[in-house]
Amino acid sequence: MNLMEKNTAELTNEYIDGHPYVKNCLKKGLINYSALARHIAKELGIGKESSKEAIMIAAIRARDRLRKELAQEREILDLLSKSEIEIKNKMVVFILEKGISFDLIENIEAQIKKESGLSYVLEGSNNYTLITQGKFAQLIKEKLKYRIMKIDNGMVLINIKSQKEIETIPGVISYLTSLFAENGVNIYEFLSCWTDTIFIIDSKDLNKAINFLRFE
Repeated sequence: MNLMEKNTAELTNEYIDGHPYVKNCLKKGLINYSALARHIAKELGIGKESSKEAIMIAAIRARDRLRKELAQEREILDLLSKSEIEIKNKMVVFILEKGISFDLIENIEAQIKKESGLSYVLEGSNNYTLITQGKFAQLIKEKLKYRIMKIDNGMVLINIKSQKEIETIPGVISYLTSLFAENGVNIYEFLSCWTDTIFIIDSKDLNKAINFLRFE
């Protein structure tokens, strides 16, 4: 393989890995390699026939590599089929200024917990994200009204509660996030706590999410 072919093969692999639809079709053998080679060549601005042939060879080799992932995927699906899914609607996401006192946030969380409410706090490089139920929105607005940068209302929390084996099976989070992406559902926030994998999405996408999160 000459340098040009090697570079073309690398570009092809990068293209495949960056396009989940193509990757899944390759993995399952549901693709026309000549058509794929022409498409990738067009996308990458490659016109030489020899390069198109190199793309097709790289795609076939990628298929062999990806097929090895099917066994791992079956293990992931087995785990997810035993998982429980908890859904909570009327959630709100607050983006807060980083300069705020964390003691104040902890006090708000304590008040929410006292009322048997639900809340999560994520710390970013320049902000805090506070996720809670809509019934506590007014409380947060009153306590932090000058520190709120952004509010997302009408959110839904999806908690996938798995068995402890999730920590030993690679690719579970990647598999789940790819399902959201492939079905056009934006993940507003994501967090995990051992066996809990939590997604925050817009309520308009709930029915769609319920359909692709059926692991039977």
